[in-house]
Parts: sequence; structure tokens; C-alpha cells
Amino acid sequence: MTATCGLLPVLEPAEHEAHYEITDYEGARARWCPGCGDHSILASVQKLLSAEQLTPEQTVFVSGIGCSSRFPHYLRTYGFHGIHGRALPVATGIKLTRPDLQVFVVMGDGDCTSIGAAHWVHALRYNVNLTVLLLDNGIYALTKKQTSPTTPQGFVSNTSPEGGVLPSLNPLSVALGVTNASFVAQTAEWSPAHLYATLRAAYHHRGLSFVRILQRCPIYSTAVYQAAVQDPARIALLVHDDGVVVPEIEKIYKSQVAHDPHDLAAARRIADATDHIHLGVLYRDPSRLRYDEIRRVPPRTAEERLTLIDAELDRYAV
Repeated sequence: MTATCGLLPVLEPAEHEAHYEITDYEGARARWCPGCGDHSILASVQKLLSAEQLTPEQTVFVSGIGCSSRFPHYLRTYGFHGIHGRALPVATGIKLTRPDLQVFVVMGDGDCTSIGAAHWVHALRYNVNLTVLLLDNGIYALTKKQTSPTTPQGFVSNTSPEGGVLPSLNPLSVALGVTNASFVAQTAEWSPAHLYATLRAAYHHRGLSFVRILQRCPIYSTAVYQAAVQDPARIALLVHDDGVVVPEIEKIYKSQVAHDPHDLAAARRIADATDHIHLGVLYRDPSRLRYDEIRRVPPRTAEERLTLIDAELDRYAV
């Protein structure tokens, strides 16, 4: 039995322990283009949910607007498909009022680093216990090929027909420059083993884990990552016992960098490096302050929650 509270349920204790297969998390059939990297990311997320045995009714995916933001529709969990750039404040509100829920945030590069940039910066600073995924294909794909903040300089788009004139924004450098950021990592959808290992590391971090996932758009920005896909020598793996170690791909990616993810200065140097695309955990510090621990919302029963919601809605009655 469950009692409803706004959009999310307040569950009574289960009578028996269930076991969830990957199929238990499959929602509607994904409608991304064939070859879109989002398919790989969705599969890895479903694998993570099953491996961690997350109860679907206690798991929430929040998104904004963009191709990647259809993520909640393709999972059999709770989801909130919000407006452009506003996924993080919604997710923060959910986690503060329902700390018992596992909350994931899925955003695209425009959604996060453009219209949602202010929310992104402050969410990193607040360090609420969220797993945040930036699916970065370097283009506005849903609206048919406009330059985004992460589009490479010189890349031709519908809004920059002679090529983008500005250097692209580096999400890793920005995240590592925010006060109180506690977990920053980078992975790629074309390396599913590394992607999955990074997602697991992010999920187990206590605080806001920010994961930039390099993701190909087969229609509008194939060229952005194609060289790295075809030539593994362009990739360098960050390896450390407290980072991500994936032995099965080390024969493919022979360039490896021993990096202590507790070294913030080294993480910033790696984020700015242009010799390779670095995959792995750049930085983690679980000792950072968490806003959801400092500002705890008093626990309330389902009836108390409904009373508060009704009182708020009554303010707008005419």
C-alpha cells in the first residue's frame, strides 16, 4: 500500500524483498535516432539500477529539455520531465524533501551549460546528494543543429554557418572551479565498460557527483568525437584505486595516467589538457559539506504533506 504525496509516493515497508532485473526498469521504447549515443547510456543506467537493486518506486530521474531529457520516459521509475535548464533545482527540491529517494539528473550540453548554467554552478556548490549526468554531444540536436556552449570552435552549424568563433566551454574546468564541488568525472558512451564503472563510482559518492558523458549525435555532430572513436591513442585513462579502474579496456586504451582524484590542482591541469581526452574520475572529496545534511527538512507524515500542499494551493484560489 502507498499513500500519495504530491507527485511522489510515500511507501510503506515492503512485506518481502524483491529482486529486480534490468527489464524491470525498462519504460517506453526509446525514440532516439539509430546510432545515438543515448541508447548506450540508457543501457548502462539500467544495468546500474539492477546491479544496485534500486527500488523503482524509490528512484527518480529528473530532466530538462533536449534529446537526452527524454530519459525519464524510457525508464520504469518515477520521473520529472521539466523545462529547459531547470532540472537541477527540481532535483534539489525533491532530495531535500524526500532524502529517502535515489535522485538522478540527466541534462544535455545546452540544457546544463547554457540556460541552466547558473543552476549548475550553484548545485555543485550546494553539493546535495544527487547523481548528475551531462550528456554532451556538442550541439543543440533536438532543435536541429545550433551551436551550443560546448560546440568546438570552427564547427559549422545552422547558427554559425561560417563556423563557431568562440572557443568551446569546458564543463570539467567549470565544475572543478566551483567552491565545494565534490565529484567530477568524464567518460564516453562508446566505451560501455568505462561508462558503467564511472556511473557506479558516481552513484556511490556521497554528495553531488557530476559526470560528463561524451556522446555522439549521428545526425548533427558525428565529427566532434569521431577521431577519438577511431583512434584509441587519442584517449588517456585516469587510473587510481579510488577512481575508476577498468582492466578489460586497458589493451584498447594504452595511454594511462596515474592520477590521485583527491588532488584538485592536478585535476584542474588534466581538465585543461589538450593532448588527450581523459576518461576517469578527475576529483572526489566526500568530506565536502552537503546542503542536504545541513538543512534537513523535518519528517512529515503523508497526511501532513497533503495538508501543506492543500494550504499552498488554497492561497491561489479565486
